[in-house]
Amino acid sequence: MPTYGITHLWAQGDPMTRFIAVLLVAMSIASWSVMALKAIEFASLRRHGGLAQRRFWDASGIADGMDTLGRPGTPFFDLASAGQRVLAHHEASGIERRARSDLSEWLLRSLRASVGESSMRLQRGLGLLASIGSTAPFVGLLGTVWGIYHALLALGASGDASIEHVAGPVGEALIMTALGLCVAIPAVLGYQTLARLSRDIVAQLNRFAYGLHAQLLTGAAPPVLTSVRERV
Repeated sequence: MPTYGITHLWAQGDPMTRFIAVLLVAMSIASWSVMALKAIEFASLRRHGGLAQRRFWDASGIADGMDTLGRPGTPFFDLASAGQRVLAHHEASGIERRARSDLSEWLLRSLRASVGESSMRLQRGLGLLASIGSTAPFVGLLGTVWGIYHALLALGASGDASIEHVAGPVGEALIMTALGLCVAIPAVLGYQTLARLSRDIVAQLNRFAYGLHAQLLTGAAPPVLTSVRERV
């Protein structure tokens, strides 16, 4: 009597069964890779973001504070850079153009656009996790249905439908469903965790944008940030 298991399933499986197994393994590798990379990225942003904000508000001015926000391409640096560009462009405009434009509204729109772009970058990869988490169980179920179908065909051809001959092939086919769940559950949990961390970082960016908006307009951060930066 053959020993049933993953090895026997692979050895006796047809191309469709093997394709589904390889697909599930690829989905698992992709999801764990995304989770690892995004976890490192978010942990670095949260750690650096708090320290950068505290140093930025303690700096003597925007120019000095920019050096504490990291490098171009990071969310907090890009946010401050966007605000600086708007202010410089407004000051470089003629008197008539400055009179026609509302600096506060212009600055607010620019900061919101920068936060939106950073939010989209933070979300990259999370869609893949959501897709894997929602489709992996069905991919595994497809493998199970396909395996049971072929197992029943083989049993019907042999004419031996005793329980000891049915339980092995059918139970072996159910391994595919288990594999699908093993792929989907970590992907779903990873997506929920990373999505929450992404929302936390975007909330930090929004708070920073609020203070930056006030500082660029008035030259001083709003009083509410005096207590906030002590906790950052």
